[in-house]
Amino acid sequence: MPRLGKKYQEIEIEVISRPKAEYETDEYFELDLPVAPAVMVGDEIVVEGANISQDKVEKVICRCLGIAEPEIEKKGILGRLFGK
Repeated sequence: MPRLGKKYQEIEIEVISRPKAEYETDEYFELDLPVAPAVMVGDEIVVEGANISQDKVEKVICRCLGIAEPEIEKKGILGRLFGK
């Protein structure tokens, strides 16, 4: 997330990290927040209760800002390992 914050300076990125037990309390559920782990962009819950790729988060950020989504280069496992 910090890398996306540097790339898209028009947005504020806030990372909230707490012990898992704190997300399972009645007080947390009363806040009507998404189930952790979660990612929200503006008021939109992008994902909750699961992980998400940085590419997908970046696409949602671009939609929210009204700018073109970046083209994501598809790489296989060897391409990711060797940077090709």
